[in-house]
Amino acid sequence: MDDSPPPSFTESVSFPREAPQWGEILSLHGRWRGAAPALIVEDETVSWSDFDQATNRVANGLKSLGIAPGERVGVVTENSRAMVEMLFGALKAGVCTVPINLTVTDAAIATMLADAGVRAVLASATQVARLKAAIPREVQKFVAGGSAAEWLDYADWLAAQSTDDAWVDVPGETPCNIIYSSGTTGTPKGILHTFQGRLDWAYDIALGYSYSVGARTLCTIGLYSNIMWASMLGTALAGGTLIVHRRFDAARTLADIERLQVSHIAMVPVQWQRLADAGATRATLASIRSAITVGSPMHLELKRHLHDLMPTAFSELYGLTEGILTVLPPHEMAAHLESVGRPTPGCDILILDDADRPCPPGSAGEIVSRARYVMPGYWNRPDATAACQWRDPDGRLWLRTGDIGRVDEDGYITIVDRKKDMILSGGQNIYPADLEAVLLSHPAIADGAVIGVPDPQWGESPLALAVRRTGTTDSAETIVEWVNERLGKRQRIKRLLLVDDLPRNPNGKILKRELRKQFAGVFSE
Repeated sequence: MDDSPPPSFTESVSFPREAPQWGEILSLHGRWRGAAPALIVEDETVSWSDFDQATNRVANGLKSLGIAPGERVGVVTENSRAMVEMLFGALKAGVCTVPINLTVTDAAIATMLADAGVRAVLASATQVARLKAAIPREVQKFVAGGSAAEWLDYADWLAAQSTDDAWVDVPGETPCNIIYSSGTTGTPKGILHTFQGRLDWAYDIALGYSYSVGARTLCTIGLYSNIMWASMLGTALAGGTLIVHRRFDAARTLADIERLQVSHIAMVPVQWQRLADAGATRATLASIRSAITVGSPMHLELKRHLHDLMPTAFSELYGLTEGILTVLPPHEMAAHLESVGRPTPGCDILILDDADRPCPPGSAGEIVSRARYVMPGYWNRPDATAACQWRDPDGRLWLRTGDIGRVDEDGYITIVDRKKDMILSGGQNIYPADLEAVLLSHPAIADGAVIGVPDPQWGESPLALAVRRTGTTDSAETIVEWVNERLGKRQRIKRLLLVDDLPRNPNGKILKRELRKQFAGVFSE
């Protein structure tokens, strides 16, 4: 008789305990959701079965070129089926994609591709001319939707590849993608994310923003944007449908929301404003289960209006590509309209004063965060990585966001401003966002920004730049007088200039660095 104790439950289990990786998740959707739509681009519908095969072809093709897991591939194209296939095919192969913002200069594109050390580049025919001098000879070049000398035709290359299952297991720390910063505060930096980080991020996005089976997500921003990566990965994780527009058009967006019964959409405030101006109603937006505003602050009048149109769907997301997520869900919005909500599960936030000490509730300071999906660092920039880290007394690393915020007694976060945008006038800290909130509430103002400009008397003083609503004739003098009546004595705007428009990056953020440069001498004249 054997008197030895029976094996413990843990010892007797032989099933694998590893969670599936991106490649396996996509392949399983192809197997079990084969007939369901995975992708709709320019009214072409691609089933999950066909999408699985197309991304297998990409993955097998990248392997045939000798591109190893973690090596980089540049993607320089407008939103298209080819772009989506390349991004997700690279996920299967464990290859790191570098999607490029098309609105930057040719020189900036060359700098980014060189910095990333790409082994191959996919470009659209319209972008090839910009890349002739940007890509070394040894880099493999593919063109989609056209032809170019010394470039392989992407469709022909794809057709020649095997459709056999191609996903590979890669270590979690393997580079997954590099997204270059928008450059609103200087030279773009490559923000690196790992395969495990992107998977963890997708799970947390799905939990915080209701991505589930059956999600039909409309993408209206360039797929190089981290905002669209959130939409893409949350939807792909759930086995939903991505609906991709080549570019944003308010009328088409509104029509497709209703025609295609869109359930999920994330856009920047200027897009939401144009959608509202195009006549959005509760009826036309009725299919939406999750509508997110993200990228920059939304003025309260528009936020209230959109919440009225989508009372059970409209949320605000505050986040950085580097890694932080908050949510102000629909059922909490009316009571906390000025807030961006609270951290999503798994994310933690602190507010630090100028001496890096935690601030009490209600006090403004720099927002720092911790989460499992925070970037490991900036690509090739150990100096910038070190500068964005803060280590607490327990030795844990936190991400410095560069944003100024405050947290109330109930844990709701309000963004005060960018740390670099803060105005120091006569020894007084002035946060432009406070002034902009009042400026944008004026009935004659369609858009506006406040910047700090050198002032011989005060060091810096607030200058407002404003776009007047069509049909209004209010003068700059009467507008600034109205605004200053509603501000504190030490907050007042020194001067307001009326302009035709304000420069923005593709994510809707006003390029205040450009404005500060353009108007630097206005108070010295």
